[in-house]
Amino acid sequence: MTTRSETLLDQFMETITARHQGEDEFLQAVKEVASDVLTIEKASSDFTAARVLERLCEADRIISFRITWRDDAGDVQINRGWRVQHSNLLGPYKGGLRWTPGLNASVLKFLAFEQAFKNALTGLPLGAAKGGADFDPSGCSPAEIERFAQAFMGELSAHIGPDRDVPAGDIGVGGDEIGLMQRAWMQYARRWGGAMTGKPLSLGGSDIRAEATGYGLIYFTAAMLAEQDMDLEGKRIALSGRGNVSSHAARKAIQMGAKVTTMSGRAGTWYAADGFTADALDWVLSAKGDAAFNPAKDLGVRFMADTRPWGTEPDVALPCATQNEVELDDAKALADSGCRFLAEGANMPLTAEAEAHLAKAGVTQAPGKAANAGGVAVSGLEMQQNASFDRWSPDRVDTALQRIMCDIHDRLKSERASCCTADGGIDYRRAANVAGYRKLARAVVRGGVI
Repeated sequence: MTTRSETLLDQFMETITARHQGEDEFLQAVKEVASDVLTIEKASSDFTAARVLERLCEADRIISFRITWRDDAGDVQINRGWRVQHSNLLGPYKGGLRWTPGLNASVLKFLAFEQAFKNALTGLPLGAAKGGADFDPSGCSPAEIERFAQAFMGELSAHIGPDRDVPAGDIGVGGDEIGLMQRAWMQYARRWGGAMTGKPLSLGGSDIRAEATGYGLIYFTAAMLAEQDMDLEGKRIALSGRGNVSSHAARKAIQMGAKVTTMSGRAGTWYAADGFTADALDWVLSAKGDAAFNPAKDLGVRFMADTRPWGTEPDVALPCATQNEVELDDAKALADSGCRFLAEGANMPLTAEAEAHLAKAGVTQAPGKAANAGGVAVSGLEMQQNASFDRWSPDRVDTALQRIMCDIHDRLKSERASCCTADGGIDYRRAANVAGYRKLARAVVRGGVI
């Protein structure tokens, strides 16, 4: 028999799917949230009358543009760029820029939608946005990246600013690229200002920003373990990826006494049965080409080709690579190998089937909108420093980051009454959606129809 909540979800998704046909990633993200919050909306006459969730599914605007630039050979290159300004209900639009081949509006809409809930959970005055270009920086010279960055900002600059829209970095866009774009924005705007976060320190950036998402992931994981009277000491942690998030998460986890047993890439997984040492982790993160697949025996690491990290008997899994990287077979491997906790370092890294299997197996799961909010949290702190013409010490930023991540955990814990698992634990995934929705919904209602 179909339940009332299932009927509501089917009716809602029919409406949303008709408007966003073919946008699979976006529809997946919306369905996940809708399945948790539609009953919350229907229980409030104000939320229902305002059609809150339906409004939250529509971005304020989507800006698309052409980027033309010259490569080192003097040939003209053409790329496409976007900025999805999803919601400024709670503050200036805020979210990253990614440069990656194959980027499209559906991916950016999903990321911006998720960002709205993530930013709401931080407690900071941040709206939500996402953007980027279908540009591949790999293989480009520094001069080509500089020319592309300036051309990209030439199109984007009219739409951003410190109290309007404050982009940050993401895949393919690091501190160097942010620095180039920040400087270009200053030239176009004829002013100084924190129009971007993740800037180099010399251009007004914040300490701990590069590390923030990875560090925050570990701080949230520690809070999740503490809720069950455990800590990170001695826990076996399987990480995917070896980029910014996974590398800093690994370092912080090792520092806090955990055993990080895996890092991964497209070709396979690096596995350390006794946990990576600091030297072994440095080697894996810096190794290039074929040499990366042949670690020295004294490092205690072996490379497993065409293998994912999830069957290595971890206590904690931290997927940090990309969306939908953990599929049903991976979820089965995690559950079968005794994994008890999973926290998302990437955005939506689990397929719906994987998520459902892990939930049924009793694996405690923390969604990315809560667990990987550390990056945007420190971006918010960077905006605060820029606005006050101040510069915080690394310790002050790190302390503030830990507090924000613990506060996020407490916000989810406060939803426990309506968001609990079968054994009475916290359903973190549902709690994150409900807590973020409540904050956004109150702003929608109080803001009227506009």
